[in-house]
Amino acid sequence: MKRELLMGNEAIALGAFEAGVEVVAAYPGTPSTEIPETAARFAKQYGVYVEFSTNEKVALEVGIGASWAGKRALVTMKHVGVNVASDSLMTLAYTGVDGGFVLVSADEPDCHSSQNEQDNRIFARFANVPCLEPSSPQEARDMIIFAYDLSELFSIPVILRPTTRVCHGRGDVELGEINIQKREGKFTKDVTKYVTVPSHTRVLHKKLLHKIEKVREFIEDSNLNYTIPGNGKTGIIVIGASFNYLMESLNILEIKPPILKIGVSHPLAKNKVLSFIKDLEKVVIVEELEPVIENDVKILMAENQLNLKIYGKNIFPITGEFSTDLVTEILSKFFRIDLSKEQPKNIVMPNRAPLLCAGCPHRSTFYAIKKVTRGKAIFPSDIGCYTLGFPRPLQTVDTCISMGGSFGIACGLAKSVNEPIVATLGDSTFFHAGIPPLINAKYNNSKIVAVILDNLTTAMTGHQPHPGTQLTAMGEPASPVSIEKLIAGMDIPVEVVNATDVKSIEDALKRGLESEQVYAIISRGPCVLLKGITKRPIYRVEISMCRACKACIKLSGCPALEFKDGHSSINPTVCTGCGLCAYICPVEAIVK
Repeated sequence: MKRELLMGNEAIALGAFEAGVEVVAAYPGTPSTEIPETAARFAKQYGVYVEFSTNEKVALEVGIGASWAGKRALVTMKHVGVNVASDSLMTLAYTGVDGGFVLVSADEPDCHSSQNEQDNRIFARFANVPCLEPSSPQEARDMIIFAYDLSELFSIPVILRPTTRVCHGRGDVELGEINIQKREGKFTKDVTKYVTVPSHTRVLHKKLLHKIEKVREFIEDSNLNYTIPGNGKTGIIVIGASFNYLMESLNILEIKPPILKIGVSHPLAKNKVLSFIKDLEKVVIVEELEPVIENDVKILMAENQLNLKIYGKNIFPITGEFSTDLVTEILSKFFRIDLSKEQPKNIVMPNRAPLLCAGCPHRSTFYAIKKVTRGKAIFPSDIGCYTLGFPRPLQTVDTCISMGGSFGIACGLAKSVNEPIVATLGDSTFFHAGIPPLINAKYNNSKIVAVILDNLTTAMTGHQPHPGTQLTAMGEPASPVSIEKLIAGMDIPVEVVNATDVKSIEDALKRGLESEQVYAIISRGPCVLLKGITKRPIYRVEISMCRACKACIKLSGCPALEFKDGHSSINPTVCTGCGLCAYICPVEAIVK
């Protein structure tokens, strides 16, 4: 064994390698992205195949194909990605797997980078598949190895559910040897298992129900659920990252109640829970988001006629993520411990609102959209950097609900209002889920202007490649798929414009708004943070010409622009030379 300081996501990837994974498929999304990136970094060294798939559903299906050929497969995504993949996941639970299959659902309490904070433990129950929940990078590594053995032993997909603080937290991790035994890929035909017609699925459903009970029996004897002895008649049940907050809190409060640490949330180890609670008078349940464990414990109590008090979501919040401070405050009140003695003061960090980078190609496009429409249009948008077009001064993002949602919502709006509709989404999002709603707009004659903001990468999650780029996840050359050719193949008028050429964007938008059918515009310009981007000459303000009108600042919102000493100025360390401010300036006071 060797010890390394690892991020939780790195530990998951390397643990999967230790377990003998041979195929990794993913769609990038915070907080999961570093898992496939770490796998890709070591892929060639160990002969593992890694890909960024077009979306989470495809990634899951790539993993299914590998598993049904006998290979161990790893599929990773953020929590909302499981929504996309769920169509196939729900039925995979019925058919079962051959090679070990692990789905990592990286959940995000408090939605740091997400549109919701759904609790995917509920998905595990919905699909009726095991769900393991690590509380540290070490547990993440240990659990994924266990998950592969569990998956193959019971021919069932397994969900590993780390949350943000586990994914991005760092810790010492003991690693074993990576010795991937290459399995011969072979698909054995079995229509009763793999072809889910009604006569087969009725049988498969019964098998799944029997299978999950066998998993429950097996879990009872595992060390993933364990107790920590303590004093008193009040016990605490805890799961996931909350375990770390709890242990710090108990140290601060100087109390030592008995603890049951849950590592497998589904199926719950009923006998272990019953053994823990049977002699207690009160049980406190510490879990983020939904009362999943709490509800299971209450059902167990009712079934076994136990009379004890449960304290869960009646004292802990059901939203957001926990912290040591929050858990300490709640438990101090519960245990009636005086915390009036001076506590270390939290350092309050100044907030900085998220915004588009200086020189971001999306800023020029949004400026042009607002100028041409005068803001008198509806602007459905999507998930990505460009979501940041919603605040002042751009104000060209009115909706953001899901990947690809902007074009679909635009279609509905087109049939419901008499206002112009300019919908935006990114290049990676277009491949992910933007194509079907664009076809829908063509087929159902929805009059919308569909703008694809093509910055030549999946920028928001860290510049991962996508089908429109020239590299794969493993850094190998790829044949890029042309967005404009795809759209032309739909018989939709399409223009490609330079994202820094504001006049060209404005002209294209005018033509689109005059069209009587769906009209597509690809505004193309590389993300300014991409490696290898040629640096452009930066701009400066000619002070003698500046009228202090602040138009450059008020209309662009560029973070490189400042107003001081009675005139606008440009921070040369931030400016990337995009030229938008020079285009905006009414007196041409901004020059190279």
